[in-house]
Amino acid sequence: MTSYSCCLILLLFTWSTAAYGPNQRAQKKGDIILGGLFPIHFGVAAKDQDLKSRPESVECIRYNFRGFRWLQAMIFAIEEINSSPTLLPNMTLGYRIFDTCNTVSKALEATLSFVAQNKIDSLNLDEFCNCSEHIPSTIAVVGATGSGISTAVANLLGLFYIPQVSYASSSRLLSNKNQFKSFLRTIPNDEHQATAMADIIEYFRWNWVGTIAADDDYGRPGIEKFREEAEERDICIDFSELISQYSDEEEIQQVVEVIQNSTARVIVVFSSGPDLEPLIKEIVRRNITGKIWLASEAWASSSLIAMPEFFRVIGSTIGFALKAGQIPGFREFLQKVHPKKSINNGFAKEFWEETFNCYLPDGSKNSPASTSFHKGHEEGLGAGNGTSAFRPPCTGHENITSVETPYLDYTHLRISYNVYLAVYSIAHALQDIYTCTPGKGLFTNGSCADIKKVEAWQVLKHLRHLNFTNNMGEQVDFDEFGDLVGNYSIINWHLSPEDGSVVFEEVGHYNVYAKKGERLFINENKILWGGFSKEVPFSNCSRDCLPGTRKGIIEGEPTCCFECVDCPDGEYSDETDASACDKCPEDYWSNENHTSCIPKQIEFLAWTEPFGIALTLFAVLGIFLTSFVLGVFTKFRNTPIVKATNRELSYLLLFSLLCCFSSSLFFIGEPQNWTCRLRQPAFGISFVLCISCILVKTNRVLLVFEAKIPTSLHRKWWGLNLQFLLVFLCTFVQIVICVIWLYTAPPSSYRNHELEDEIIFITCHEGSLMALGFLIGYTCLLAAICFFFAFKSRKLPENFNEAKFITFSMLIFFIVWISFIPAYASTYGKFVSAVEVIAILAASFGLLACIFFNKVYIILFKPSRNTIEEVRCSTAAHAFKVAARATLRRSNVSRKRSNSLGGSTGSTPSSSISSKSNHEDPFPLPACAERQRQQQRGCKQKVSFGSGTVTLSLSFEEPQKNAVANRNAKRRNSLEAQNSDDSLMRHRALLPLQ
Repeated sequence: MTSYSCCLILLLFTWSTAAYGPNQRAQKKGDIILGGLFPIHFGVAAKDQDLKSRPESVECIRYNFRGFRWLQAMIFAIEEINSSPTLLPNMTLGYRIFDTCNTVSKALEATLSFVAQNKIDSLNLDEFCNCSEHIPSTIAVVGATGSGISTAVANLLGLFYIPQVSYASSSRLLSNKNQFKSFLRTIPNDEHQATAMADIIEYFRWNWVGTIAADDDYGRPGIEKFREEAEERDICIDFSELISQYSDEEEIQQVVEVIQNSTARVIVVFSSGPDLEPLIKEIVRRNITGKIWLASEAWASSSLIAMPEFFRVIGSTIGFALKAGQIPGFREFLQKVHPKKSINNGFAKEFWEETFNCYLPDGSKNSPASTSFHKGHEEGLGAGNGTSAFRPPCTGHENITSVETPYLDYTHLRISYNVYLAVYSIAHALQDIYTCTPGKGLFTNGSCADIKKVEAWQVLKHLRHLNFTNNMGEQVDFDEFGDLVGNYSIINWHLSPEDGSVVFEEVGHYNVYAKKGERLFINENKILWGGFSKEVPFSNCSRDCLPGTRKGIIEGEPTCCFECVDCPDGEYSDETDASACDKCPEDYWSNENHTSCIPKQIEFLAWTEPFGIALTLFAVLGIFLTSFVLGVFTKFRNTPIVKATNRELSYLLLFSLLCCFSSSLFFIGEPQNWTCRLRQPAFGISFVLCISCILVKTNRVLLVFEAKIPTSLHRKWWGLNLQFLLVFLCTFVQIVICVIWLYTAPPSSYRNHELEDEIIFITCHEGSLMALGFLIGYTCLLAAICFFFAFKSRKLPENFNEAKFITFSMLIFFIVWISFIPAYASTYGKFVSAVEVIAILAASFGLLACIFFNKVYIILFKPSRNTIEEVRCSTAAHAFKVAARATLRRSNVSRKRSNSLGGSTGSTPSSSISSKSNHEDPFPLPACAERQRQQQRGCKQKVSFGSGTVTLSLSFEEPQKNAVANRNAKRRNSLEAQNSDDSLMRHRALLPLQ
């Protein structure tokens, strides 16, 4: 079984060696061998394997100058370590480096070479196999480039725990240590790059993008991570396509059609240069411009894509590049390359031919026939366009610095430095093994590995615990996933004004160590869009919604495609593309454009507004007129008219009217808590006081004129004390209502936001509408009682006949307050106060005008009617009228009795009143005209009743001048009426003047 395994492994190793001839590898012997995998070519030639003969290894095409520079970085690092007196002294590192041709198959061919040699060493077949030249095991591999290639290589190397340190494979899938046990890398994980791409799109406020990814383990995971980050930032993806350098023309055409028809201007590409090149060429052929390309680090500085002839299409590229490092002496080392001097580097000859577009006649590889595979070269990089048959021979004296190629572009050493760092990482792991102290090692019981017989898995163990400082003073240590956390530079493609080449201008950086939100920095002043413009392109599904609007969802469209909807009233948005409008605070309202909130308009019945001024003027006018009337009554207080109207109650009534007019002023102005609690009680108590005075006045006069024979008891109860007591009791009930109201549910100032959205109505919250109803209801109850007494007193003498005016005033009062109820219930805001003010003023003016204006008119403009004679004449006439009605009633009763006894139908002998029973048309009672004549002769009046007419005669003279006439009048009166009726009439005639 052992012999069989030996033969199998030797067969594999022999086949692998045959596939890679002397000119297809770089190899140098040493105590410890490091493997290397580099893309010296961009691909392989398409060849139909029909299996009619033994399959041959495919040939690599399209020389990669950058790949050769990366290989040179590994050789330079190994030679630098070998010459170091401190790092691995007395030990020599060798190398075996192969070309992957940027394909998985070629990479696996090379990997089999590493694995086969290690397996031979592990089997210890020296005693069975006679090996003339023993090649040490490859204890670590540097490479590969693409993530897809590294994934295949890592699966194979992981079986044997051979450490693999990649310098350019950034797929996040490779961080899975369960699958890729021996994989490490000196390049950051793509997870940070995808996040950085999403941050850039968010920074420029783009939300409508397309994605393109290489159909491999680099592109698919990278673009998947970007989708996750984009979704978190509300970035929509219009299309998502996969590409490959081996895609047929139809597939490329289909992807280009999608790009051309898309409205997304930003295209995120996770791909390598070779995979993207066919697509870019087709886009250039169709001249599809105006797109912004967001490039991953794998192609952001690719010489295949960054070509002047492609710049009009991809000139707006923003990409990620690894942090550049410094390698002292590397520039000189690159310039020393020569086919004759680089005896260990089998790739040097082809490099020389491709650089100078010539061929080296030395060897079959350099003959015109053998170089026919190099016809697919990279344009603009120094390669010729035709086959090698047209190349001149190389002299060997060409100057490497005279030709511009990516090989000598060492201004920004990114991948090259990662290669350099990978080699030094392995060297430091070996140094840890070399300097290990027994008992402090990483293996069982603290043991150490033997540096002379070191195995790959032991190196892997030390790499996982590696910690050293590189030549730039930075700490290098792999995390638990085998990754190094690094930062990115952000580059923008510019066209060089000197030679027209594409240059990569650093315009920012991305710091993965910083806090979220502070990682990205971009200097927009350095960015040129399309190579010349400073204006940031627009790449949104919908135009930005301006402040004052919000994004509205369009059914069936992605969330990034929206319509702009104006913010509703009371809401605002002060930013562009607001997802929702914010509500204004309670005391604020949105402005006309809905871009901000402004304080709501405060509205109440103000002193300064026209309506408030008008009401105030009417209230002041009422106060003035009431004061004027009070002044007139005070000045003429001893005149009959004033005395007859109950002077003291009139003063109290006028005072209450002053209070009524004044209480209306509490309803004007900004409501405060104290005004709200004062205005309704002031209004209610003032009106009750007023109506109580009117009620007592009316009731007293009515009682006086309807009393049969006044006694001292009547006079006592009709005195002022009782009148004021009644007024006080009526008012006290209202005071109790107000006190209970203020104690249980006091009114307060209230800011009403509900009536109108833009206005805050400052009103009084009454606390209890029931209490307000009781207040107004009690007032109306007193007014109804007053109306009843006034209506009953409507036939009193003219001078005492306030009843009809009180009736009118009460009618006005009822009309006002009955109208007030629906008006109060249907209005809102400041108009509630205005309605109540109008009601108070209307009722107050009605009372003032009806009760007092007639008297003021007589006092001021008709003084002849303000005399004792006028008052007594009207009073006596009323007394005779009452007496005649009583006499006539007794006469009718006597007549009925006589008729029942069969008596006569003559007139009653006890009365001197002549009755005309057949005359039924009453005639009016005339006023005492010809007042001078009346004073001398007295007056005769006719009093009409329903069943007849009575003629009365009466005269009054002053005691000093008309004593005789007075006695005659008394005698006539005694003849016309009985003594009891005469006594009553005298009392009524003199009572008001006492």
